[in-house]
Amino acid sequence: MAAKSATYRAEREDSPKRVASRARSNELSASDLDRLIHERTRLAIVSALAVNPSLAFNELKQLVRATDGNLSVHARKLEEAGYVTCTKTFAGRLPKTEYRLSAAGRRALEKYLNHMEALIHATRER
Repeated sequence: MAAKSATYRAEREDSPKRVASRARSNELSASDLDRLIHERTRLAIVSALAVNPSLAFNELKQLVRATDGNLSVHARKLEEAGYVTCTKTFAGRLPKTEYRLSAAGRRALEKYLNHMEALIHATRER
């Protein structure tokens, strides 16, 4: 029950309306952004996975326009944070790596987008 109420409280505190209110009152700034997601390649990975149930390594690589090494490094950081899950299997003798956005990753992306919307809204109001 405690975990559920903590999750509800976090969702309520991160609602777009509350985030916008904090941005207008200068309690919220760009430096508060989730740095893990804010990096261009990681944001591209999380965004691509948010609109696809799963993506194979090569599909994701093409979508985010990254090299093998670059994608591996950024995907591993997201995996270590619990934002992305990685499943490695074999199709015959060929390895297959598949990525999915976790529930925590979806919440982090939603929080990040709410934060960005609030900053944009607060900037346009001035």
